[in-house]
Amino acid sequence: MGEKNWKLIMKLLIIKFFILIMIVNSTLFGHCQVPCGIYDDVARIRRVQEDFRTIEKAMIQIINLNSKSSAQDKNQLVRWIKTKEEHANNIQKILTDYFLVQRIKSNENHNSVEYKNYIDQISTIHQILVVAMKCKQTVAVNYVGEGEKIIEKFIDVYFDKHGKEHLNLFNIKN
Repeated sequence: MGEKNWKLIMKLLIIKFFILIMIVNSTLFGHCQVPCGIYDDVARIRRVQEDFRTIEKAMIQIINLNSKSSAQDKNQLVRWIKTKEEHANNIQKILTDYFLVQRIKSNENHNSVEYKNYIDQISTIHQILVVAMKCKQTVAVNYVGEGEKIIEKFIDVYFDKHGKEHLNLFNIKN
């Protein structure tokens, strides 16, 4: 086999490998907005709850490290601030990209029970989004507790009886 053929084969293998990586990467990360019907609402709720617990831990660490002055402490302080921001962003992304865009459906009949539930779901998500924003802006741990309470309210207005039972199977506590 000549060198020219070998180079062509290698190029084709690299291209095929790159295409394979792109396919695997797109199926492993995130949930796209293609209406495939594969949803895991429970996992998203548990993720938001975990994000709130992480924010709380970060806030406590930030408060504790604030009065320290060593370079190592300052480094850790910055890392905890970054962690707090990332987890607040996760909450906002899950609630908007997943629940608002994909899962919560509008009902045109404004007098129906479904429409009232739709409004309750959207207003509850908005409250959580505001709390996540306040978690970014402050180190007031009370916002975490407020966010956790509103998540429970969202669970009540979003999940039916079967969904709540499924959620309880994966109940995660501190």
